[in-house]
Order: sequence, then structure tokens, then C-alpha cells
Amino acid sequence: MKMKHFTYFLSLFLILITFIFSANSTIVSHDDRAITINGQRRILISGSVHYPRSTADMWPDLINKAKDGGLDAIETYVFWNAHEPERRQYDFSGNLDLVRFIKTIQGAGLYSVLRIGPYVCAEWNYGGFPVWLHNMPNMKFRTVNPSFMNEMQNFTTKIVEMMKQEKLFASQGGPIILAQIENEYGNVISSYGAEGKAYIDWCANMANSLDIGVPWLMCQQPNAPQPMIETCNGFYCDQYEPTNSSSPKMWTENWTGWFKNWGGKHPYRTAEDLAYSVARFFQTGGTFQNYYMYHGGTNFGRVAGGPYITTSYDYHAPLDEFGNLNQPKWGHLKQLHTVLKSMEKSLTYGNISRIDLGNSIKATVYTTNEGSSCFIGNVNETADALVNFQGKNYNVPAWSVSVLPDCKKEAYNTAKVNTQTSIMTEDSKKPEELEWTWRSEAAQKPILKGSGDLIAKGLVDQKDVTNDATDYLWYMTRVHLDKKDPLWSRNMSLRVHSNAHVLHAYVNGKYVGNQFVKNGKFDYRFEKKVNLVHGNNHISLLSVSVGLQNYGPFFENGPTGIKGPVSLVGYKGEETIEKDISEHQWDYKIGLNGYKNKLFSKKSVGHDLKWAAEKLPTGRMLTWYKAKFKAPLGKDPVIVDFNGLGKGEAWINGKSIGRYWPTFTSSDDGCKDECDYRGTYGSDKCNFMCGKPTQRWYHVPRSFLNKSGHNTITLFEEMGGNPSMVNFKTVVIGTVCARAHEHNKVELSCHDRPISAVKFASFGNPVGHCGSFAVGTCQGDKDAAKTVAKECVGKLNCTINVSSHKFGSALDCGVPEKKLAVEIEC
Repeated sequence: MKMKHFTYFLSLFLILITFIFSANSTIVSHDDRAITINGQRRILISGSVHYPRSTADMWPDLINKAKDGGLDAIETYVFWNAHEPERRQYDFSGNLDLVRFIKTIQGAGLYSVLRIGPYVCAEWNYGGFPVWLHNMPNMKFRTVNPSFMNEMQNFTTKIVEMMKQEKLFASQGGPIILAQIENEYGNVISSYGAEGKAYIDWCANMANSLDIGVPWLMCQQPNAPQPMIETCNGFYCDQYEPTNSSSPKMWTENWTGWFKNWGGKHPYRTAEDLAYSVARFFQTGGTFQNYYMYHGGTNFGRVAGGPYITTSYDYHAPLDEFGNLNQPKWGHLKQLHTVLKSMEKSLTYGNISRIDLGNSIKATVYTTNEGSSCFIGNVNETADALVNFQGKNYNVPAWSVSVLPDCKKEAYNTAKVNTQTSIMTEDSKKPEELEWTWRSEAAQKPILKGSGDLIAKGLVDQKDVTNDATDYLWYMTRVHLDKKDPLWSRNMSLRVHSNAHVLHAYVNGKYVGNQFVKNGKFDYRFEKKVNLVHGNNHISLLSVSVGLQNYGPFFENGPTGIKGPVSLVGYKGEETIEKDISEHQWDYKIGLNGYKNKLFSKKSVGHDLKWAAEKLPTGRMLTWYKAKFKAPLGKDPVIVDFNGLGKGEAWINGKSIGRYWPTFTSSDDGCKDECDYRGTYGSDKCNFMCGKPTQRWYHVPRSFLNKSGHNTITLFEEMGGNPSMVNFKTVVIGTVCARAHEHNKVELSCHDRPISAVKFASFGNPVGHCGSFAVGTCQGDKDAAKTVAKECVGKLNCTINVSSHKFGSALDCGVPEKKLAVEIEC
């Protein structure tokens, strides 16, 4: 009897638990039109925010700003090499706390898209693969290879189980509505032949077996194995159509800008073109779109890939590297998101009619029983158009899309920006003068004479020896010469065939020179004249890596370090003799002593070793510098100026803020004062910062700083620089500009500082751009500057109604719509 009662109550308990679980769970699926949530088709707008490229203290603000910008979801990769730096040794602490990040998204009321990969590309070191994986026997990446598949499945399963344990999948009531396996494999699958197809099928089966209760994605994977959903990546995906008729039209990476390489210029994508790409995508049937990146962030430490990807990963995203609103991009997109959301029902359930209006102008009508929504797209790159559509005229500029939620009134046009432009600047306070101490990289003499950690016959790949625990590897050997040697009495040089990103050479303890890649070809010949002596000659080569390759088929096979041959070359007249020393016995020294002793940490072995305070050397290679400083007051983002330094790495209170290389400047040509948004965008279209350092300012997160007392900055200077020029500042809004069309509102804000003055204002047809506005051929008969000042000066923000009533009746300006141009000071 008791057993029956127990069974009865157990059944009731299980039913109750099932009911509670079902009540909290979210059913995510899809049809050929859209992702469905609890049976309803949805328009979903997502943005990429990578948790390791910011700090845990920054996450809530970033996610809330993304929500305020109109996003429904936050997308992130999962970074295998960060989480499993050594095999079966895991790290989910600090800014690697993936669970905390997903829960922060959940707390903001947003969905999450989890791109497990675990190959990520992402301009991340080695594409996210740990180098110990490469060093396993018989290893081949991303193909039918049992060792690789076992490790990939192990890590993927671990991440899935972590999410399940915390009930973070939507099927458990969590925020994760979509997950991704592999990444852009369709770009390289042909290189792997039949094994590539077998591998991607295995990936699909493996992922599906994990039973996460939400759909899986495969981006850039035409004919993705079922039930995977294929998606598009790129600057534009309006012409993309899924090869599987049961898949919705999805865009997992809309590139909001582009990344920077050392020695490269700053790429720039306009707000108009980005908005155009989004509107075109939804006009042509898209229902899910993700910005890559929405916040790019910072490549702290040595995580930047490439090679030669900078520490800044700003990406010209709607939220800049420091978490500020990147205006006008953030605000212009927010307005578009609001309009698209108002059309959700018609865009996901409406019948679609497409109308060719001629001259590269097309209209699309989405019709439901409740009404219609319309787009008018002008893909002409030069000609604006006055379009008559359903009995009304619309001014549609070249390379733009007009959005009409009711098919009557234009609510938004991608080329008509009615939001402010914020010009960020460094604060004008006098920088603190830092008192530096210094010390040499220890134990130079033994290294330059060939004393290392291990010995091998011949040259080895840098990855094989260092396991990517450091950027630095010494290659050291000895060469005996006597007077009978054919090289003797000739003009001699050292010749090195190298794949080192940077190579430094020493002969008999004297520095010979260095060479680094400037043209993107990481396979070069280094040759310098040398002075050799009778007897033993010591040759020491320092190979430096600057981020491992992260993209391409078989990228794990790319050599790193000194490939060889290494030889001594003698010249006498036209006669040349070459002595190959590649197969000599070589000593190898992994890393540098300062790194090994953690001179950047207060808890380091070398912390109490003597640092010199006098005769601060400048232009000196392989030197450590240290100084104390006070954290700038306030809450504004902190930056440090490395102008004057050469190349190296920097730490704040023991935490790396990344590699620096301000001496590596971009070329002088290829930049323009203004960028024409019209026409197809590419990463080289709108460059700026020609002839200047690719990166001069470096982000110092507030959480890295001690709020009271002193902080310590430590530098390792590899090439030689002047640390006395280093200083700390904060990033603030300096100037705000806007160009707003008549019958619109424009909001002006200096964030948390009051508007101090109006530098310029004109209503009519003003010309120029921010910083150089000028009155056009006509303007309103009221003083626009006084009108704006009355409503804005002294306030943190203000809203201006742009109308003839407010600014005065203007003469005929010869343009369809009058505009207000305004510039204010903060």
C-alpha cells in the first residue's frame, strides 16, 4: 500500500516538474521563411560581442546598449584555445566566464546565439585551435582525422554540457536559441575533396547527437547536411538564397567594418552603406541578421591572429572598442531596427510581390490580411530618383532603400541619416609625467653564446617547440672556421631563409640587424654582412611570431619561425661560395627570461630584482621598463598613448593589454577626406590614417586599475623606443555634429557632459561635413544657431524638431528636402 502511494506521488511530482519545465521552456524551430519561437515566425536582429575581447565588468553595459540599439540577440564564438590552453586543463575564469556572459545576456532579456565552432577564424590566434592540438601525432585539422575529431567532439560536448547544466538552452528556459557547429567550411571544403564532405557530414551528425533542443547553424555551408541550417556571411547577402528550400534566409555575419593589420590603414564602412545592406536583405526576404561585430573590443594578451592583426579589434562596430556609442552608426541602425520590427508580421507572413520600376529601382510589397508593408530600393550608384509609387512621389537617393511600413509614408531611408555624429577625442588634461625604471632582458650572454633549453639536429618549426606559450624562440649554433676554409678571406654575409614574422640576428654577440614582413609575404630571405673570426663563431637568431595564421585550408601546416636554409655566404669578385649550416646542431631557448620570471607581475620571481632608475636608455632593444601611475578620475574609458615606442607588449598591474607596434606605419597613399557611401563596399574602399601608426592608443579597462593608490605599467620593448613619451588619458566626446532632414527629429547628446556651445547651424541646403560645415545657397530666415543654442546649451541632451516652422521659411533651395546641419561642442 505504501509503495502504491509512493508511486502515485512520484508520478504527480514528475508531472509537476514536466509542467514547470514546459512552462519555462521556449520552442525554437524554423520553416522556409523564418526562425520560429513558440510557433511564431520572428524577425531577429542580432549582434556579435565576444566575451574575451572585453571584461566581465563591461558586459552588462555592452549588452544593455545593444538592447537599446534594437537587438534581439547577442552572438558569440566560443574560443577553444583560450578555454583549453593545455590538453584537459580548462579555464573559464575572468573574461573567459562563458556561463556568466550568457547569463548576463539572459538578464538583459535578450536571446543568445552560441557559435561553438570550435574553429572560429575571427582574426583570433590560430583560428581558435590550441597549438597542442597541432603537436599531437598524425594530426590534421578539419578533415576526417580520428585524433582531430575526437578532440573536437570532446570540447564541443564539454561546452554543450556546461550550457545544459546551467539550463541555458531555450529548450530548458535559457536564452540560447541557436548554436553553430564548424565555421565557414564551405569556403575551403573543395581543398579537402571527398574527405571534406565526409567531415562536414560527421560534424552535423555529432552536433545533432548532442540533443540541445534548438536548431544548429552552419554558416557559409551550401547544401548543409540536414537538419543543419545554412547561412550567409559577407558585406552583402541580399542576393543570397539558401540551397535547401526548407531553410530560411539567414545572415550570420554582416561585416560592420573590417579588422586592422600592423602596417595597414584604418578601414571604414559608412552608416549609410551598412543600413543599406540590412534594408536590402530584409527587402529580399531575409528574416535573421547578425552584425559582425556589434562590439569588436580588444585583443588582450597574445590572442590576436593573422599574422599581424592589431591589438585593437574595434571593427568600426556600432559600439566602439571602449564601449562608447559609435555615432551615427549606432543611432542610424537603431531607427532602422524600430521600423523593421513594426513590420514583423508582414515580413514573416505576408505574400511577396516584386515590382521593377526601371533604372535599377525595385519595389517589394509584403501583404497580409491586416495590410501591406513596402520597400523601394535604388541600387543605382550615382543617380538619385524621384519615384512614383502607388500614386505618390518619393525621393530615393542613389544606393539607398526607403522603408514604408504602411506602403504610404516613408518612415526611413538608409541614406538619410537623422542621428548625430560623435567625434571622440582624448581629454585635454596635462598628462602625468611617469618616472621609469628599467632593466635588460636577463642572461643575454649565455644565449648569444649558444646556451639553450634543448638541442636538436637541424631547424625546427617554432610552434613545435614553443607550443605557442611565447612569441619568442632563440635558434643558436656554432660554426668553426680556420684559414683553410674556402669562406675565409672573403666578404662574408649571413643568409637566412625565414618564416619568422620578425627576425633578429646576432653573430659573436654583436647585433647584425632585423627584418620583418611589410608586404604580407611571410617567406623571405634575410641577408646581412658579418665579421667572422678564426675558431668558433656563435650565431644566434631570435624568431618572433606576431599571431598565428587563422584562416585557409591546411593552415596548420604553415611554417612559423626559421624554415631554412641558413648559410654563410662568401663573396670574392663574381665568385660566390655558400656554406649551408641548416643541419648543424642547434640549441633552442624558449621565450625570454623576463617573461619566464614574470617581471610584469608583483608576484614574480624577478619583481624584487634591481631595476635601474638612472640614465633611462632609449632606442635600446630587449629592455624592460616599469613605472607607477595614478588612474585617471571618472568613469570615461582609459587609454594609454604608446607614441614613441617601438614594438613589444604591455601590462597594467600584471594584466596584458596586448602587443604594441606604433613604429609600423601605413603607406602614405589611398586615403580620402570623405567616403562616398554609394557603391559596393570593400575593405579597401574608405581607408583613413594614411602614413600614421596603425595603432597608437591602447585600451586600459577600468577593471584592470586600482581605484585608490598607485598602478604599475610594465613594458617589454623588443625593437627600441622612448617610454618617456607614454601617457594616460581618457576618451570623451569632443564634438557632436548632425545633418537631419526636414520633418525629422534629431537628438544631440554629449553623454554625461553638458553641451557648451553651438559652433555652426544652418537650415536649408548647407554643405560640407563635420568640422567644415558652411552655408549653402539658401537658408531659413531665423538664426539657426540661436535656435539650437536656446534648446541645447547647458543640457546633457536635447531634441530638435527639424522644420520650416522652427527655423524659418527658406527660399527655394533646389533640393527635394531641406536639411539642418549643426555642430556643437561638449
